[in-house]
Amino acid sequence: MSEFPNVTVVKKANVYFNGNVTSRTVLFSDGSKKTLGVMLPGEYEFNTTDKEIMEILSGDLDVLLPGENGWKKISGGESFEVPANAKFSLKIRTLTDYCCSFVR
Repeated sequence: MSEFPNVTVVKKANVYFNGNVTSRTVLFSDGSKKTLGVMLPGEYEFNTTDKEIMEILSGDLDVLLPGENGWKKISGGESFEVPANAKFSLKIRTLTDYCCSFVR
């Protein structure tokens, strides 16, 4: 899906790591939520509250998921899941455009 019809977009940006990771929150009528954002090259660690599905629209990165011993390479067109109440690490190789879906 390249568009989200009939949604509410929160104007205030979510800004992390001194502006190297930014996103906007998109709210759906069924109560679900996604964020659309951009990550600049660098290394980042995130914590989750809900399960997250990270869809990489473009870019290249490595992800270290909870319980895994090795990094996994992810490129534009691929996605990965992170369980709720977990921590994961990213090594962003190139400017990365993403969509994160929060699953409750």
